[in-house]
Amino acid sequence: MTGPQPPRGRALLVVGDLVTDVVALHAEPLAPDTDTTARTAIRPGGSAANTAAWAARAGARVRLLARVGADSADWHREALVRGGVEPCLRVDPERPTAVVIDLVDGAGERTFVTDRGASGALGPADWEASLLDGVGRLHLSGYLLFGADGRALAAVAVAAARARGIGVSVDPASSGFLNEFGPDRFLALLASLGGVDLLLPNFDEARVLTVPSADPPAAARALSAHCGCLVALKLGAAGALLAEHGEVLGPVQAPAAVPLDSTGAGDAFAGGLLAALLDGAEPSAAAAAGCRLGAAAVVAVGGRPG
Repeated sequence: MTGPQPPRGRALLVVGDLVTDVVALHAEPLAPDTDTTARTAIRPGGSAANTAAWAARAGARVRLLARVGADSADWHREALVRGGVEPCLRVDPERPTAVVIDLVDGAGERTFVTDRGASGALGPADWEASLLDGVGRLHLSGYLLFGADGRALAAVAVAAARARGIGVSVDPASSGFLNEFGPDRFLALLASLGGVDLLLPNFDEARVLTVPSADPPAAARALSAHCGCLVALKLGAAGALLAEHGEVLGPVQAPAAVPLDSTGAGDAFAGGLLAALLDGAEPSAAAAAGCRLGAAAVVAVGGRPG
């Protein structure tokens, strides 16, 4: 694996989105212009916060930098602490907490309707150098990179991590937002940041960033060659595929699971993989740990453990 290898026991710093998830599980297809019966739940979420919570579940020491509205800051802070995450929350007095409506169908597949709220204002003014104290890896949620303030924060955080010899990982987060942002622009942004040694896309995101018709090995090879880093391609129930510098390292199988809600499965994979890397695991073993947590995530409602 490229990039610096952190000493075991070092912490993980996750930077990105914290969200209130409104989850609606509907067994039947949505009926336009009328009602569709659903089971609903309100859960703490957000890709960055979910990743942090799953990494903590896997045994890592984890710190989360995120921005939250004053309307629900205490609730979110308490949920993170219960999950073993050290919350470094910036409370926004004007913007409400981000909200995502998760529409989950009978097969467990989800569609998101997103209001970025306070998360969209997370920026360089929220950074402190001490956030990296004791940290062995910095992880950025891709949602951070879709806004100007977030990109400015990412540049500051990555530069600080590089100065300390800390590895950096990025989860592209959203094929829809990638298409809107522009895949070439996103890849150029990764290159401009420098220091990114691990990329964690799902298959849809990888195809947006490479070729829409690519199969998983082709997408993984192309993306790892372009970015010059390790790519852990998330394939859902099919597990994951690792590639580095244009060469496929091999597939990693996922445990069988009957999905109830796939929300947060990719975040769980990332959390498990990052925790294992911090504990000294090789990439294939770390990806296997990620697959185990991903399988655990899909059998529960919401994006967090428990």
